[in-house]
Order: sequence, then structure tokens, then C-alpha cells
Amino acid sequence: MSIIVAKDLDAGYGGPLLVNKAGFAVEKGERLALMGRNGCGKTTFLNVLRGRLEPLGGELNFQKGLKISSLEQEVPASLEGSIFDVILKGAGPAGEKLSEFLRLSASHEHTEEETQTLHSLTEEIDSAGGWKIQTQAEAAASKLELPLQSSFYSLSAGMKRKVLLARVLAGSPDLILLDEPTNHLDIDSIRKVEELLLSSQATLLFITHDRAFLRKLATRIFELDRGFLRSFECSYDEYLARKRQLLDAEQAHQKQFDKKLAEEEVWIRRGIQGRRTRNEGRVRELQKMREMRRERTSPEGSAKLNLQQAEASGMLVSDLKNVSFSYDGKTNIVTDFTAKFFRGDRIGIAGENGVGKSTLLKLILGELEPSSGRVRRGTNQKVAYFDQLHNKLDYDKTLVENVADGFMNINFGGTSRNAVGYLKDFLFPSYRAKSLVSALSGGERTRLLLAKLFAKPSNILVLDEPTNNLDIETIELLEEQLAQYQGTIFIVSHDRAFLNNVVTSTLVFEGGGKVREYVGGYDDYIREKLNAAKAVRPEKKPAKQQKKSSEKPRRLSYHEKKELEKLPEQIETLEEKLSGLHSDLADPDFYKSTPEQIAKSNTRLKDLEKQLEEKYDRWQTLEQIKEGKV
Repeated sequence: MSIIVAKDLDAGYGGPLLVNKAGFAVEKGERLALMGRNGCGKTTFLNVLRGRLEPLGGELNFQKGLKISSLEQEVPASLEGSIFDVILKGAGPAGEKLSEFLRLSASHEHTEEETQTLHSLTEEIDSAGGWKIQTQAEAAASKLELPLQSSFYSLSAGMKRKVLLARVLAGSPDLILLDEPTNHLDIDSIRKVEELLLSSQATLLFITHDRAFLRKLATRIFELDRGFLRSFECSYDEYLARKRQLLDAEQAHQKQFDKKLAEEEVWIRRGIQGRRTRNEGRVRELQKMREMRRERTSPEGSAKLNLQQAEASGMLVSDLKNVSFSYDGKTNIVTDFTAKFFRGDRIGIAGENGVGKSTLLKLILGELEPSSGRVRRGTNQKVAYFDQLHNKLDYDKTLVENVADGFMNINFGGTSRNAVGYLKDFLFPSYRAKSLVSALSGGERTRLLLAKLFAKPSNILVLDEPTNNLDIETIELLEEQLAQYQGTIFIVSHDRAFLNNVVTSTLVFEGGGKVREYVGGYDDYIREKLNAAKAVRPEKKPAKQQKKSSEKPRRLSYHEKKELEKLPEQIETLEEKLSGLHSDLADPDFYKSTPEQIAKSNTRLKDLEKQLEEKYDRWQTLEQIKEGKV
């Protein structure tokens, strides 16, 4: 049964149509994902369905009595009261009456007027069947672990997001519209939201950049591309394959069309024969082809993301031993954490919102001193930091002023580049370069921060929720660039697919400040946890078959202890020599030396790198013996 039917629907804001002659039907119980590039009109499309934007043309018909609930990207500023109040009021008039009833009934004593009000509210809630709203609101809040009596105003962005998700479910809507529902949520919360939405009877239409969420929920894909809406009745992965085939076919057709148009243009220029009465039909056809070529809308270009890399850091990035940290001296954010990170590592960090992921990053990078334990950092480190709140952007300055620090050119890889041209690589047209950052959308601010970040040479990248508000195509381009990056990467992200595609190991907060490292991405971590839970202890053999192990862990000899004590200093000396040699080799004047001197320096470089690698291997071996692992 169709709950929405549209025919020749047009929508936009006065410029080119963002939705052009769209025809579609939404069936009851479907879970539709709306796909498209940033700025293509996805939110505009949702606003038309919400009734906040009048269509510019066409027909849009809703099933009679259809109840629609909606989650927006931004948190409405008008919401106040307890979490329970905010959830209940999202269920419409019945929810508002229920909220007022619960507020009044919480008091032990009532005036005569209040008693009469309670009586009236009870009758109104009864007649509207509103009592089930309380049950549904409490169930959703329980699933999302929301403290119902806490103030909504004081919550973090992630907690507010969860409250708003519970709010859209409370009134048992027929259709739920969701705009980036996973923004600001930790991975555990996203999984709970997935379960809630899958168990709901409502029809879903959602916009998301989270590919794991998309794969889990979507039963059909709507794609908005250059104003035209296409429907793909398939999974997300099948949609990607079909989309590629469509683009290839479109390019082949346009190539054939352009060839035919060029031939006709040559014909018409030959002279008067093209204007004879017997050829008027061909002339009209040419005029029609010209008009079609003018109206053609080319696919939007892709961002050109290029990372500027600095000279390599030392082999060791950070060595943490029994590190604990507490802000108040009582509750540990991080407890007894030990790990070593080396150049080229790609580390993901996962955990609930507020658990201490940013604190752990600051400890690793030496920005915080541990309450106990020690942190030893490597040499020659240049850190570039992407923060999810975009605090490194000045909202009162233009795009050019932000990315080029007030100049018109930036130095990229030793070459001076015009800042406006550089911004085009990140899909900012020339006329936007002088716009204020405050006028940008969330996705555009993310792209601008990436542009600012990538313009600075670095050998350590710290990315805190870099995929928020980016379209999927740009996320995939970012993944490709990170795969080519020669430095070290630390990533905090709720995007499971992004973690799977980029990181080599994942640090997971497991409660009580305990952090454990798992090899691979997020799915590898989940797989290992499941395998551990399913593992069955081996049956004990009969006593007569058991042999008492006489083997004891090997201990360090006296000479090995002395060797281990000296190794950090030896490694640091080698890294300093390597750093100096790298600086010499980077100097253009160095290559004015004789070929023998250049060859000698290159040989010296290889020898030092080999010595350093051997020292690190020996250090790890002795540390394992010391810890009883050998």
C-alpha cells in the first residue's frame, strides 16, 4: 500500500531545481535510503515531505491520516525540560497532555483547580489512547539508556541525539524521516538505534553517510542526482554496481551524441545547401540537438584530496608504560595502559561518548601528563589535528583566509599554489572563496577543515570524527588518500566502515578506564569478542595423564638487563643521526656534492635505518622476556 505518491514534483529555492519532475511512491513498511552528493537537495526533499517547503510544481499526495515524525541534523533550540518531557512532547497533543499530567501528578498535594485539571487530562488522554505513548517512550529511553529525569539542556550532543531519536519513536508514527541519525553517536549507540528502527513498524526514509548503517537498514535506494530522482529496488552494494553501469552508459551515449552534433555542425557550415527547403527538417533537428547539449547537466566533480607529507618521524611515535590518568585524582579515565606505537601505524579508537577517547589521544601525543606511569615520545614529529567541532576554523573569516592564513597563496609540496585554485580541489567554486565560514553547511565546513589540514606538512594525523556530514563519495576518496599516507594515523570515529577500511588496529575502552588493543578494524574487534564469548574451556584430562609443567618463564640475564637499559638512549641517538641526515639530503645544495659523496651519504642512510630496525627488534624481544611472555 502506497502511503506517499508523487508525480512531476519540482522543488528548490528559486535557482536551478533541486528536485526536477520527480515521480515516486513510498510503500508501507519500506526502509528507504536517500543518496546524493552534499548540496544536491536531499534535505530540501525531506523538507517538502515534512510540509515545511511548498513544491514548485507537480503533485504530492499523502495517505489520509498519515502520522509523520522527523529527526533533523541540528538540535532544535526551543527544546527544554527533562528528557522525558522532550520525548513525550514529540508525540503531538496527546504526548503534551501526558507530560502535563505526569508533572501535576508527581506532587503529593493538589489544589482543587489542579485536581480538576488532572481529571480533565485523564479523560482526554483516555479518549486519545495516549497512555501507550508513555510505555513506548519508556521502552525507547530504556533501550538507549537515557536518564529520564535529567535536564535536556545539560546533555552532550550525542545524548541529545539519542533523546531526539526516542522522541520520533514515541508517538508510533507511520513514517519516520531521519537526516543523518548517526551523527555524534558512539558505535554502541548506533547499533542500539539500528535495533530500535528495525523493530519499529514505521516506514523509514533516511539520509546517512554511515555505510554500515545503510547496509543494515536500507531495503530500497532513492538517488537524487542533478535534480533527478531514481529508485533502485536493491541493497546498497547492488546499487553501487548498477550506478557504475548507468554512469558508463551515460558517458557512452553522450560521447555518441557529441560526435553526431559535431558532424551536423560541419554540415551546416558548408553553405546554403543546409538551408534549402528540402533540408529544413535536418536544420530543425540540429537546433534541437544544440538545445539538448545546452541543457545537459554534467555529473558533479569529485574532490581532489591530496595530503602534504612532512619528513618522516622517528621510528618510535609513542611508548606508554602502565599509564593511568584522572582529572579529579579519584576516578581513572585511563587505567594501567601499556602500548607502543610506531611510524606507519593506523590506530582506531572506539568507545562510548565521554569515555575518554580524546584524553587517551592527548596522553599518546604528550599533550597531557599521566597521573602515573610514563610516556616516551619519538623524534621529529609534526602533528596535524582534525577536530569534530571545527574549532580550528575561524567562522568570522573567509575560506581563503582560513586555509591560507590570510595570504592568497599556499606552499604545497614546495610549490606555491593559488588558494582559490586549491579550494576548487575541495569542491569550492571561485565565487565561494570569499564567503564567510559561518555561511557554510556542516559538510562544507568538514571539507574546508580537511583543506586546511592537508595544506600543512605532517607525519602524524589525528582525525576526530572526520566523516561527519561528508557524502559517501568524498569519504571513499579520503580513505584512498589515507591509504597512501606514509606517516602515522590516529582516528576517533563512529563510522564502522571507515575504521574497517583504514586502521590496522583498534583501541577499545572496555570499562573502568581499561583500554585493550585489537588487531584490525571494528568488525575484527567484534569478531574476536564473539569468538572469545563462544570459546569453551577444554575438558580437564584425568589426573594420571596430567603432567606438571616444570617450565618457568625465561628471565633476563644480568647482561640483558644492562642492554635493555641502554637501548632507549641508543635508539634516540640513531634517530637524531637519521634526522640530521634526512635534513642534509633534503637540502638542494647537497646535490652539488660529488657523486662519491652523495653515494656515501645514501649508503650511510641505509646503514642507520638497518641499525635502528635491529635495535627496535632487540628492544621488543627483551621487553617480552622481561614481561614473562617468552
